[in-house]
Amino acid sequence: MLEKKNIEELLRKQMTPCYVFDEAELKRRITYLKTMLPDRVSICYAVKANPFIASWAAAQTERVELCSPGEVNICLKAGIAPEKMVVSGVYKTPDYIDWLARTYPEIGRYTVESMEQLAVLFKAGRDTGKRIPVLLRLTSGNQFGMDETELRTVIRDRELYKEIDICGIQYFSGTQKHTARRVNKELAFLQKLCLDLKEKEGFTVREIEYGGGFFVPYFQEDSFDEDTYLQEIAEEMENLCDIADVVLELGRSVAASCGTYITRVVDVKTNKGQKYAIADGGIHQLIYFGQMMAMKKPYVKKWQEAEEQPKEDWTICGSLCTANDILVKQYPLSEVKIGDVLLFARTGAYSMSEGMALFLSRELPAVFALEENGKIKELRRRIAVDELV
Repeated sequence: MLEKKNIEELLRKQMTPCYVFDEAELKRRITYLKTMLPDRVSICYAVKANPFIASWAAAQTERVELCSPGEVNICLKAGIAPEKMVVSGVYKTPDYIDWLARTYPEIGRYTVESMEQLAVLFKAGRDTGKRIPVLLRLTSGNQFGMDETELRTVIRDRELYKEIDICGIQYFSGTQKHTARRVNKELAFLQKLCLDLKEKEGFTVREIEYGGGFFVPYFQEDSFDEDTYLQEIAEEMENLCDIADVVLELGRSVAASCGTYITRVVDVKTNKGQKYAIADGGIHQLIYFGQMMAMKKPYVKKWQEAEEQPKEDWTICGSLCTANDILVKQYPLSEVKIGDVLLFARTGAYSMSEGMALFLSRELPAVFALEENGKIKELRRRIAVDELV
């Protein structure tokens, strides 16, 4: 975890705002998930949640899921084995798939999102003389994946696609599923689908990659018993493991807890009785799923704040020229001064990649890794937007 010496090192370098990702916490989190889930379940890390920690996550999980050429290239440069890669994504260009199939024939899986993608992968297999291992993505009712009728047709006509090795099915239906009941309903649906495909199409689903969308409690108001949640899911997942190999795709649930966003107070004021602290960060860099215009309270603390000091309600705003740039409203803090440092926890997933980073041409913040040995390593320097524009 971040210690006093780590934060002091960053502050000496004037490196706010910035992100810090904690290797030891990531390992602890993955170990916890594996302990709570059945032994037969593999974990696939969704790199889109945080590409900066891809190599750490890959070392602790069985697979990584990649949704763009950029993510594939990041993982290749990080030395992640192609066998671990699931090349996914709603858009795959023929040239890129052809290059991948020729250059990295050992890539573990490709997903099929449409008949067009099936044709692209079929051609890549024919041109390279290698059967391409695929997962047919089943839609949950949006633009992703294939309709069940179409998926069944592909399976029924599988002899026409001898260059394609249909390993199984990928299914992802959303994020932040608060109840185990919803997850278990989907696991039961997948069990039924596998059995039905066996009975009606004579097809054995060897593998299910399921995007669990497990809940992450980002806010202090969240009531969540994760032990019980995972225990209830594990029971239903065991049943699915009896039918097929189960790969659980997780992003937010793996990465969120390992990140801290550090920002510094650069101005304070009182307007019409309300105390405001202006930070050098903002909503273009700090994103919590479901933050609802800062009405909820994330896990944030003031660096070196003594518990016994009297508190007042402060509204913490970012540095953007928009009234929407509010990080948290009416948050109890001791007297806030210019130069005070605020630490926002649970920012290891999406926060650094999902925000409107270039809005108002503010600098892109630096990104640091807190390695397991306690050393701080810079992963990305601070970047001025005029370098990009």
